[in-house]
Formats: sequence, structure tokens, C-alpha cells
Amino acid sequence: MASYFTETPDFQADFRGNEERTDWKIDLVWLGATMALVIFGIVMVYSASSQLAARRYHNSFYFAQKQMAFAFFGFLVMIVFRFIPYQKFQKWAFYLLVGVVISLILVLIPGIGSRMGGASRWFRLGGISFQPAEFSKLILVIFLAWSMSRHRDQMQDLIKGFLFYWGVAGIFIVLILLEPDLGMAITLVLITGIMLLVGGVRITHLILSLLPMIPMAYVLVWRVPYRRMRVLSYLDPWKDPLGSGFHLKHSFLAFGSGGFTGRGLTGSQQKLFYLPEPHTDFIFSIVGEEFGFVGVFIIAALYLVLIIKCLQLALKVKDFFGMYLVVGITVMVGFQSLINMLVVMGLLPTKGLTLPFLSYGGSSLLLNMICIGILMNITAQNQGEKGCVS
Repeated sequence: MASYFTETPDFQADFRGNEERTDWKIDLVWLGATMALVIFGIVMVYSASSQLAARRYHNSFYFAQKQMAFAFFGFLVMIVFRFIPYQKFQKWAFYLLVGVVISLILVLIPGIGSRMGGASRWFRLGGISFQPAEFSKLILVIFLAWSMSRHRDQMQDLIKGFLFYWGVAGIFIVLILLEPDLGMAITLVLITGIMLLVGGVRITHLILSLLPMIPMAYVLVWRVPYRRMRVLSYLDPWKDPLGSGFHLKHSFLAFGSGGFTGRGLTGSQQKLFYLPEPHTDFIFSIVGEEFGFVGVFIIAALYLVLIIKCLQLALKVKDFFGMYLVVGITVMVGFQSLINMLVVMGLLPTKGLTLPFLSYGGSSLLLNMICIGILMNITAQNQGEKGCVS
């Protein structure tokens, strides 16, 4: 396996040929769609959390102020990553992998990791929380893109091109399941599977990899009482409306009462201590209640713009590392957005995944803005125009 962590002569030549080809142009579509989502997210975090924040912290702007600070810092970081040549991540990939694995281990240690709601997922420093599992998604994408781009001729090999990558992803997945965070683990499975598919692994290998997932799903979902109840409440949320079906029932009520144009900003009733933590996983329900079908359509359209831009970029990138990187980020942001929307609309079982750019949370917002910065850099390096582009 040593070859996976050493640079071949061809790789070194390719890297030197592509390194640091960047200028000062900014893609207005990336920037505009992202900032529209982020700014609207700040507004919705305030609207969804003001009553909760006033009761809990005696400051109705508590969550909105923090989200605004996260957004400002995230914007600066996004611009920094826009001007870091994406090829440099190839040099850092292995070290980033080791660093995030260490952080995922440390967060599980009592006294180092912070435990909230029965899960040990955060490092806490003062009033700031940091969730290493969020960043594990991007680090896994970078590592897979780096290794797959250098070993394209081995991708159809069962051990070197399939089991090796699932083994690396498996380390992340197991550590995250220990937190526990099943939603994040499922996201990593999707990222790995789709990147391997694009990378050229045998379809039969991918199909066979589904076989062990069936008993794993049984053990991780059906044998865990609260997860089993989530599945049952998804099938019939009205059977236990005050228990396991509570979240989904009030999410339905939010969408239903929003109608076509909604109740108006701050007009939500479900955020008044009916829908738990409405500024995080279920913020899209509040969007539906306050802005109706129109608001839901506009937000979905903004995500679609980002996904279409990603797909267009993946077809234009001139090197395999960049192409795999775009694919991984597309899956990471796109699928998480889709899953969150489907969950709050009752089309998937309830799962704790935030809505990128909109949901409250510093780690999630920072990660997604870093991803946009990387995508803007890849876009700039694969276009010859100067100045701002659209």
C-alpha cells in the first residue's frame, strides 16, 4: 500500500504543470447563489430561533448574531480558499487525513470532546463549538480524489481500487458511528460510493458492497430503539403524534399552513415551541411556513443552480484530481441538501442532517463556504478569461 502515499514521476510532472495557475477573477454565479443562501439563512435563523433564544438566553438575536459571525468569517475563508491553487491539496491530502482521524478519536475521549444530547461530537473552546465530523467529509473527498487520480489504472482491481478506498472510508465511518452520528456516516458512504463509481471501479464490486450493508442497516437502525421508532414514525407519524411522530407531524403542519405564499417573515406558528430546534435540522419547514411554496421553490432553485454549476465544471476540468474533487463536493453538498429537504417533507425517515448554508451551525457553514471557495478556484483555473465571469 506504500504506493498510495508516494508520488509517481507522472504525477509529479502533472502537478508541476498545473500548479498555481490562478488569477483574480471571481465567478459571480458561485458567489451570488452562495451569498443569497447564506444571507437568507441568517434571516431564517433569526426568525426560527428568536422565541427560543429569548427564553433560553434572554436575547432573541442570540443564534442570529452567532450565525452572522460564522457567515462573516466563512466569507473571508471562502475568499482565501478561492486563491489557494486546488492542486496544493494533493501535497496535503495524506496529512489532512491523519489529522482528521486523530481529531475524530480525540472527540470521543471524555474531558476532551464535549458531550451534548447523548452524543460526543464537538470540541468546545469557550463559547465556540467545533465538529470535526463535518470536516471529515471534505478531507475524505480530497484524499479519494488525490489517490484515485494517481492510480487510475488500478481502479478496477478488487483490493487496490476498491477495498483499499472502502477501508479508508470505513475508518471515518466507524469513528463517526461511535459518536454516534448515523446521518453523517450515511453521507460518507454516499460520497465514497459515487466517487468510486465515477473513478471507474467495477459495477459488480459496487453491487457486492451493498450486501454487507443490509445486516449493518439492521443492526444500526432496527436494533437501536430510537432509530427504529424514527422509521416507524416515518411510515405513520400520526400513530404516535406526541412521541416519535412529533417532529414530522409539526413539519407537515408548517408546510401545510404555509400554502402558496406563506404566513410572512416571523409569522411561523410551529417555531413557537412546537417544532423542536426549528433553526437547525427543520429550518426548511419554517421556510415553507413563512414563505410558502414560492419560498421553497426559490431556495430549491438556488441549490439547483449550484449543482448545475458543479456538473458543468466537472465536465470542463482538465485534470482528474480536479474532476474528482468537484464530483465529491457536489455529492457532499447536493445530497445533503436533498436529504434534508426530503426528510422534513416526510419523504425519508427523520435524520439529523443540516441544510447547507441555511441551518444554524458554525462548522457546517464554514465547511460549505470552504467548498465553494475551492470550486471557484477550480473554475478560475479552467477558464482563460480575465476579470469577473458569469
